[in-house]
Amino acid sequence: MKPQKGTKFLRKGRASIINQHYLLTTTVFDRQPLLKQEAAAEIILTSLHWLEKQEKIILDAAVVMPDHLHFVAGLIDGSLANIMHSLKRHTAQKINILLEREGPFWQSQYHDHAVRTDEDLIELVLYTLHNPVRAGLVKDFHDYPFWYSRFDV
Repeated sequence: MKPQKGTKFLRKGRASIINQHYLLTTTVFDRQPLLKQEAAAEIILTSLHWLEKQEKIILDAAVVMPDHLHFVAGLIDGSLANIMHSLKRHTAQKINILLEREGPFWQSQYHDHAVRTDEDLIELVLYTLHNPVRAGLVKDFHDYPFWYSRFDV
């Protein structure tokens, strides 16, 4: 049987390896474009930087799209599940207050992809940062307001 998108079968074999870098993606519930407001996007970027200051992750790059988030990070402490749970819980509460809404904010799942080599890290950082270009939101990702990279790009 082929696993269906979003099922528990996709989590089978998921590992959280300290000092491993990952590309992580999570989506707003029902892909609503709730992150297009600057204040909502800033909550997410600030939360990612907070996780870094708490020495849970090394944040390599992030882009907040209108309906989803991509970020590349190295895991320093804890598990991917705990990091994502903490990030999603905190940002959902803050953004729901900001937008004066109730109910679920994030889809329950997230996607992770382990970075295998330095070349993969560079490729995945650039993939992340070019997401607004591929979506047709800007011609150059530098013009998109909701991104971060620890690398000179």
